[in-house]
Amino acid sequence: MVCLVSRTGRHLQKYNKGRRLVVGCIPYRYKNGKDGSMLIEDDDDEWEVLVVSSQKSPKMMFPKGGWELDESVEEAASRESLEEAGVLGNVQNKLGTWCYKSKSSEIYHEGYMFPLLVTEQLELWPEKNLRQRVWMSVDEAKEACEHCWWMKEALEILVDRLITLRKQEGEDE
Repeated sequence: MVCLVSRTGRHLQKYNKGRRLVVGCIPYRYKNGKDGSMLIEDDDDEWEVLVVSSQKSPKMMFPKGGWELDESVEEAASRESLEEAGVLGNVQNKLGTWCYKSKSSEIYHEGYMFPLLVTEQLELWPEKNLRQRVWMSVDEAKEACEHCWWMKEALEILVDRLITLRKQEGEDE
C-alpha cells in the first residue's frame, strides 16, 4: 500500500554542522529496442530520466527533499521519489554528496543523490496536483536542470556509470 500524503514540516529534519540534509533521486528507465530487447549503445540515448517541476516555479529538477530522523538515507530518497514523482523502484549506490546554497535563502544544504531504477509509475501520488512529471532524454534533462549545477553533476555521474555497466555486460556475453 502506498501513502498518498506527503510529509510536511521540518521538525524531523536531519542537519550536519548547520546544513540541512537533502536527499534526492534520478529516476531512470531503459528504452526498449524494436524487438523488446534493451538497446546497447555507447551513448546516453539508451535510457530516459524523470524530472519534476518545482512547487515554487516552473523550473524542472529531480525529486529531492529533506532527510528525516526516522529514516535511512535510501528510505528518504525513495520517499521523495514517490511523493514528488509518483514512481517506485530500486535505489542504487549513491552518486555523490554536494554542498550548495539554497536559492531562497542564505542556508546551505548537504545534498545526497541516488539513481532510482523505476519499476512502477503510479497514476496517483501525493504531489500529483502540485507538480508536473516528464520523462526526457539525458540531454533534455541537462537543459531542464540548468539552474541546478549539482543535479547536473549527479546526472553526469549516472550516465558514466550506466555506460560502463553496459560495456561490462557486453563483454560478458
